[in-house]
Amino acid sequence: MKHTMRLFTAILAGIFGSANAGEGEKVNYAAPEVSGINQDGVIVNFADVYKKGPTVVFFYPKANTPGCTKQACSLRDAFADLTKEGVQVLGVSFDKPEAQKKFKADFTLPYDLIADPDGKVVEAFKVEKIAKGLLNLASRQCFLVKDGKVVWQDKKASTAEQAADIKRVLGELK
Repeated sequence: MKHTMRLFTAILAGIFGSANAGEGEKVNYAAPEVSGINQDGVIVNFADVYKKGPTVVFFYPKANTPGCTKQACSLRDAFADLTKEGVQVLGVSFDKPEAQKKFKADFTLPYDLIADPDGKVVEAFKVEKIAKGLLNLASRQCFLVKDGKVVWQDKKASTAEQAADIKRVLGELK
């Protein structure tokens, strides 16, 4: 039975394509010029960050939850390698600045976390919202911005492999 299910899944993927986490797609459109508040209450203008080099903007449902922690820590663990390539990293969720600050401190995250409780950054990037009870959550997605353009997006972003996905895409763009 397992073999039959694997075969069926492979056939469907061959016919309809697959949308596995981390695959993403190369794109080319203007990066949203939006601003948000980081974990310290400071306004971060995304266009200013883009000017510093390639920028990873990743969205996650909720700070300090298992999948979101894996995603954030994947980028933390590869941060030295990414910064050698000139890469900036911004994490975004609907959480408030206090929750982002705690998340950053709890896991020693070396990049800004953007608090987006009103959803304007989520909306600018056209990230799908997930309603869970009274909460709005951002779906897990990732974007790579280079020279003011979104050059790659992953609408089913990986958790533990997020940094590896970014490194792969950066290598392909060279």
